[in-house]
Amino acid sequence: MSSGSQEKRADLARELRQFQGLGAAFFRAAATRMGLNATDMQVIDILESDGSSTAGQLADLTGLTTGAITGMLNRLEEAGLVRRERDPNDGRRVIVQLTRGKDDAQVIDPIFAPMAEAWDDMVSHYSDEQISFLLTFLTQSNTLSKRAIAHLRELPADKAESLSAPLGEQESGRLVVFSGVSRLIVRTSEVRSAFYQARFEGAAPDVKIKDEVVTIRYPQRLWLPGKEQRMADVALNATIPWHIVIQGGASEVVAELGKLHLAELKVKGGLSTIRLELPEPSGTVPIRISGGASEIIVRRPAGIATRAYLKGWASEFVFDDQAFSDVGNNVRLQSPDYESAPNRYDIEVSSSASMVTITAG
Repeated sequence: MSSGSQEKRADLARELRQFQGLGAAFFRAAATRMGLNATDMQVIDILESDGSSTAGQLADLTGLTTGAITGMLNRLEEAGLVRRERDPNDGRRVIVQLTRGKDDAQVIDPIFAPMAEAWDDMVSHYSDEQISFLLTFLTQSNTLSKRAIAHLRELPADKAESLSAPLGEQESGRLVVFSGVSRLIVRTSEVRSAFYQARFEGAAPDVKIKDEVVTIRYPQRLWLPGKEQRMADVALNATIPWHIVIQGGASEVVAELGKLHLAELKVKGGLSTIRLELPEPSGTVPIRISGGASEIIVRRPAGIATRAYLKGWASEFVFDDQAFSDVGNNVRLQSPDYESAPNRYDIEVSSSASMVTITAG
């Protein structure tokens, strides 16, 4: 292979990576315009392209858990953007489709229309043979991408490890997670007799329990996301209050804390995506996020008063029904009833991020 051919292949690989990155950036911008988050927008785009999908298929494509995708679909359905129906051929399956009424088209179509028109104009200059070639290339590329995503999420059973401990006499708990992990899920346990439960895939961490503290520490040797997949799914007892500290680099942190008694949550270190689904608070509950992230999404139950303090910088910052671009350096916002609310969240984001969303629903 000639050096010129190698350079062209390298240029093509770079352009493809940039194409994917710009697509993700477009989703974030479109989501901000619609008051949604990037994953919501991804689901809308999947349904726009495929016509319909099952909740399980959407969970596989987005990387969300079953509980998270159900919560998302609940919100999108309440907003009138999607509808769910029983599969007439299999009553156990639920089919998800876009709700395309006149009002919905007025919201969604203007966002995607300019890009679609630009694509149509560009393609109009190509011959039928060139279009056929591009169609084949993109179809095969999409197939390869789906396989790569599935490969990253699959792991042989012999590489998975499960741990747990009984609740005993603990009256509170503290979870501390150190060092790098590809994907960390923290959720509420459905087993009332268990202090905590955890499942790990990939390199196993060191797990210690002392008094009321569960410490999960991965090896501190050099770890690069994408080179080695480390997955952790940690479930916490819902009957006792928890202090949670997540420290160290990660590709994705997901906290599904719907029924947890949360006393405090701190997320530190460089991360790609942070998604926090918060429970009903008791008293003033501090949420502290620092260390840099690409996307930060914090969702609390409807009607819960919240104060948001953005100490870092964000390309897009959404607080409930308010949206800002290129903001930072001591931005303070709060719910109208925050000062008088007995149960509330105090959220501080001191990291820089492309997208920060703090909302209710």
